[in-house]
Amino acid sequence: MGDVSKKLAKVAAVVVVVIIIVLCIVFGKWSSSKDTSQPRTLAWDNFRLPDSLLPKSYNVTLWPRLQKNKQGTYIFTGASSVIFTCAKETNLILIHCHKLNLTMTNGFHATLTSLGGESTPSIITTRLQEQTQYLVIQLNGNLAVGKFYSLKTKFKGELADDMEGFYRSEYEEDGVKKIVATTQMQATYARKAFPCFDEPTMKASFYITIIHERGTVALSNGMDIESVNMTINNETVTRTTFEPTPQMSTYLLAFIVSDYTYISSAKKDNALIRIWARRKAISRRQGQYALNVTGQILQFFVNYYKSPYPLSKSDQVALPDFQAGAMENWGLITYRESSLLYDSAISSNGNKERVATVIAHELAHMWFGNLVTLKWWNDLWLNEGFATYVSYLGVDYAAPAWNINDLIVLYDVHKALAFDSLASSHPLSSKAESINKPEEISQMFNTISYSKGAAVLRMLSAFLTESVFVKGLRTYLSEFAFKNTIASDLWNHLQRAVDQSPNITIPRKVTEIMDRWVLQMGYPVVTINTHTGAVSQQHFLLDPDSKVDRPSEFKYKWFVPVQWMDSSRVVKTFWLLKATDTHKAMKINTGWVLANVHMSGYFRVNYDTDNWEQLLTQLINNHKVIPPINRAQILDDAFNLARAKILSTTLAMRLTKYLSKEREYIPWASAINNLDYFILMFDGSKEYAPLKEYLKKLVTPLFAYLKNITKNWTQVPAGHTDQYLQVTAIRRACRLGLQDCQRLTKDWFNKWMQNQAINRIHPNLRGAVYCSAIEAGGRQEWDFGWKMFQNASVAAEADKLRFSLSCTKDQSLLKRYLDYALDANKIRKQDAISTIVYIASNVEGSKLAWDFVKRNWDRIFAEFGGVSSFSYLINGVTQRFSTDYDLKQFQKFKEEKSKTGFGSGTLALEQVMEKIKANIKWLAKNKAEVMQFLKKENSQKG
Repeated sequence: MGDVSKKLAKVAAVVVVVIIIVLCIVFGKWSSSKDTSQPRTLAWDNFRLPDSLLPKSYNVTLWPRLQKNKQGTYIFTGASSVIFTCAKETNLILIHCHKLNLTMTNGFHATLTSLGGESTPSIITTRLQEQTQYLVIQLNGNLAVGKFYSLKTKFKGELADDMEGFYRSEYEEDGVKKIVATTQMQATYARKAFPCFDEPTMKASFYITIIHERGTVALSNGMDIESVNMTINNETVTRTTFEPTPQMSTYLLAFIVSDYTYISSAKKDNALIRIWARRKAISRRQGQYALNVTGQILQFFVNYYKSPYPLSKSDQVALPDFQAGAMENWGLITYRESSLLYDSAISSNGNKERVATVIAHELAHMWFGNLVTLKWWNDLWLNEGFATYVSYLGVDYAAPAWNINDLIVLYDVHKALAFDSLASSHPLSSKAESINKPEEISQMFNTISYSKGAAVLRMLSAFLTESVFVKGLRTYLSEFAFKNTIASDLWNHLQRAVDQSPNITIPRKVTEIMDRWVLQMGYPVVTINTHTGAVSQQHFLLDPDSKVDRPSEFKYKWFVPVQWMDSSRVVKTFWLLKATDTHKAMKINTGWVLANVHMSGYFRVNYDTDNWEQLLTQLINNHKVIPPINRAQILDDAFNLARAKILSTTLAMRLTKYLSKEREYIPWASAINNLDYFILMFDGSKEYAPLKEYLKKLVTPLFAYLKNITKNWTQVPAGHTDQYLQVTAIRRACRLGLQDCQRLTKDWFNKWMQNQAINRIHPNLRGAVYCSAIEAGGRQEWDFGWKMFQNASVAAEADKLRFSLSCTKDQSLLKRYLDYALDANKIRKQDAISTIVYIASNVEGSKLAWDFVKRNWDRIFAEFGGVSSFSYLINGVTQRFSTDYDLKQFQKFKEEKSKTGFGSGTLALEQVMEKIKANIKWLAKNKAEVMQFLKKENSQKG
């Protein structure tokens, strides 16, 4: 028996070896289609699709059920066929598929057919690879290069309320609960609706058919071409088919089934414009402003791009539940209700601006992003940054009296500078191979992509001139229509435009200049010495002691276009091309130098002490000599330079003294944004009282001024930003304890409580008044606010009340409100994160919100961990952290929750750690200095 056993063992060993060899050969074939530059892993373990199969068209039929099934679940069923060509020989089909319960018939119901008449390889096995979200189909033979095939699948899935893929939104109208089946495919959610090649470069045409309840309406990217009533499985339904889409990416696909109605306008450039919303919203004309402004902005972009609108219609739909602000689905743009609906009797001036700017942003994408699409998500910044920048141009065309082009400095440039001053920031564009997983892609939808992208493109347009910028853009769109590109393709077209414009001179090629702004993170602080004319640059970091561990081939040096002027106010340009240089014209004997005129460049500016003193004197004596944007810039630069230990905090504070005479919104908004940091650091401590007293002295004259020009608050200022200034005056004066303001807001709110049917508070002022009254009031005011929130029929009004409820000083109410935030029956899921952050911004709610998030982390992560706004939560609940204890608490939290994970908030963890450390250092260095300044100023009369 011993010899037999040995022989059997030898035979078994040989068999094992043979099996291993065979498996290696098979696995080698399966992975042969992958990019050889990638690590040698099996093809289905890579998050990027192999380039062996290229889709040409999809035929998709979907049937969402707007009623629960017997199991109490909302579902959808569907069938899809995709025609693709084989570009590289392979015996493996990988197609994205996620969270779909594929119909089982001897395995998954998938059928492969050759369209050229040749024999088709048989399907051996099919399975789901959950981690990389693939449907893996192994064939018994190779697909032929150059031949076309059709893959058919049948499936069903849950119509969940997760606001991803094909999902449901709910609302109530006249006491009846109604369901909307809608979509959000960006960035990686089309695979949740049907199996597809779900990457931007995998463009195809889509033939969509929707089966839906009789009496409901179905929408998709194309115009509906046929609706037929029929009976399926004893159910009476309507089948609607749509015209095929152009070649486009899966993330732009959309379909909706609802009980909505619409308003429309005459065709603009052969395109029908329709605004869709809840029936009551449309009947109350809440879509009329969107309809009017859409036509104007669409016309602007047709002229701007010199390219006709690519589709036959532009539908815009307001959704009750929507995670993003809006989504640029081609021909079927979806919005949060507050971003599309406007009611002049209830909505504020700011709400109106919001509607216009979001519409402009999404319409800009119809060409830039949809017609021409970036190859991969690592260049998302160019898509979103561009749409953000040109949205200001579109709104300026539709509402020139607003002067909205100036507001980009507040909304985007300053915002980006703050984010990008951290050592944990990142470049606009990353290497494609570093962005693979869905959560990595989701993290790209951040301030850098949107706001820095817009700021850098605005700077590019400024030094090229807008006419040259647009000229290059037009040829770029013409050459790459219906295709995919990388950023350098745009730079090449802009360079051609420069070469054809003899009056435009730039010191380097467009690519050389832009690579330094795009491929390395951060930005420079440009330092000017007016005694010598010396000009230098260095990488600006909020915490100069922080370690930058991201290497840069450009060594954190930029090619910087410096627009500047002296007290003669003649604007000149100087290019700083190296670390240090000399510009003799900046050497002056009297007056001042001001650089980065109109804040056109993406950098900060520092000066010698004498020049800072000259600018301070100018502000105090006659601040109007300096443009409002640059008054805002001086304040923002000074405070951030002080935080970075480059400038004294006392000098930054001295610059605020002129604000008692300031009557422009943009400088005030910049000052408040920076002074809010002081409030965050001191609120809740004994140091807050003197800070509050000083700020009250600055705001009181502004409050009196607005009271006067509005005839004791009975009129609305004429100017767009003057209306914002009025809101600022009331919000700040009440918060700082000005009794005239608090009496005013309390009186207005009480009158509304006494007569709930009539709210006489002007829509512009409601947010400020509600917050002030609820902050000063008790349970009665809070309960009334909650009741009005529940009854609000306009999303913009509901948003104001939802924020204001977080203003209470009663911690028991704040605890109750935190519980409401995760109750979808009380606070919509789309608003959960922002509600928690609102509460955290209240000094009384800061610790409560932090404890709440820690306690509920697993649930919060499960529901929101993949959304791009998740980083907002992590930053928001830690914004006051400024002690060693806070730092240890956050480190402990990070360690304890590492197994659960942080999803799209992973990058925010490093940002928060860096900010806490910077806050600790700032307080240690500056608290005494700030208190000394405040003591001196508060002791002075007037």
